[in-house]
Amino acid sequence: MSEQASLVAIVHGRVQGVFFRAFVKDHAKALGLTGYVKNKSGGRSVEVRAEGEKEKLEELLDYLRAGPSRSKVDRVDVEWSVFKGRFQGFSVNY
Repeated sequence: MSEQASLVAIVHGRVQGVFFRAFVKDHAKALGLTGYVKNKSGGRSVEVRAEGEKEKLEELLDYLRAGPSRSKVDRVDVEWSVFKGRFQGFSVNY
């Protein structure tokens, strides 16, 4: 069985108002990950909390660094932790 992990990623740049959350949700669901994505206050960052296979989480990070075509990602801060299994599905939180 693949190693399970959790991460919190804060994506900085032009990531609000460019369909970034929908982009993250679609890719996370396709990768079989659970968690959520939400805008952070200030208008220049998005928070992603995700759990699942570490390899799939690393793939998600690649998508976060690239972003959808209308976005401009300046940086992604990542914090890894042990898998907790606290999410069901992947959602956009408000």
